[in-house]
Amino acid sequence: MTTECEVLVLGGGGAGCSAALHLAQRGVRVVLLERGLVGSQASGVNYGGVRQQGRNPAELPIARRSRELWGRLKDITGTEAEFTVTGHLKLARGDAEEAELIAYLDVAKRHGLPLRLVGRNAIHREYPWLGPAVVAGSFAPDDGSANPRLLAPALAQAARAAGAEIREHTKVVAQHHAAGQFELVSEAGQTFRAPVLLNMAGFWGGAVAEAFGEPVPVRPLSPNMAVTEPIPYFIEPNLGVVGGNVYLRQIPRGNVIIGGGHGESDPAAPWARPLPEVTLEVLELAVQLVPELAGTQVIRSWSGIDGKMPDGIPVIGPSRTTPGLFHAFGFSGHGFQLGPAIGAIMSELVLDGRTDIPLDAFRIDRFPPAA
Repeated sequence: MTTECEVLVLGGGGAGCSAALHLAQRGVRVVLLERGLVGSQASGVNYGGVRQQGRNPAELPIARRSRELWGRLKDITGTEAEFTVTGHLKLARGDAEEAELIAYLDVAKRHGLPLRLVGRNAIHREYPWLGPAVVAGSFAPDDGSANPRLLAPALAQAARAAGAEIREHTKVVAQHHAAGQFELVSEAGQTFRAPVLLNMAGFWGGAVAEAFGEPVPVRPLSPNMAVTEPIPYFIEPNLGVVGGNVYLRQIPRGNVIIGGGHGESDPAAPWARPLPEVTLEVLELAVQLVPELAGTQVIRSWSGIDGKMPDGIPVIGPSRTTPGLFHAFGFSGHGFQLGPAIGAIMSELVLDGRTDIPLDAFRIDRFPPAA
């Protein structure tokens, strides 16, 4: 059986589902193929931070655009995906880390991102529950968090309502390009054809790119995540640290979500799991930030699979070898917030041949051929 359409989207994360939605809204016949369930890997198992602060400067224009879409998510999808504007407080634990916070203020200002430095005299006055290791902070009032389990399914539902076809449990095992057409074959023997292919397959996007002559040094990344029992709510802002070795947020019902370090995975299976020794190390770091967490019980831990690039920023943009092929993968553990905007950008590249967002830093050919 062969299915023909105008655009094929490979990968059902938040970015892929957003691309399907934006294309369908513009009248494009689009089919999205996902090997499992939408949002079952990086988009659904991450920390849930909707964060602009601390990003690579090249990502900030995307993050700013995506934040506007997050603000309209209920109108776009029918749900807010538990998006809450709590602010993001990035903490320094010494002089060198404080200097990094101060230097980033100029980066944020250039991109119109509001930030407020919370100095040594104010940090413990404003946040008395912070531990003595914290010496300063940087507060981004427009940032927040959301439930990663809800975003991709909501975008997929909206895409279906707009006319997109979403095929879950459809693992692609072969891909070809000839005579201006892409042909993808599923494990079940189904064939899908279109003149345009969006490679948005997360870690597995690297194999797709390689199949079209564009190998990149993408590696699997498995975030080590845990959540505690409910405790009285007192941590309002989403917390991060310079260096990123621990991050945590508390949801209104009291559970504290804590991340840091990496688990292990086998993308071929695929499976991923957290490592208990890493979880214990991260919990110690969390207690150093917030001493009141000492003795709180962890009730669940988990991980998933994302793709990590050597320079920590994704591949986004047109193929350099194959007309009609566009890439967006390798978000290196921080693509959740970007997903809505990435879909909009990909639709613009396909239909308009351009986007207002600078993408040169994300070119797929930025890596040496030897890589």
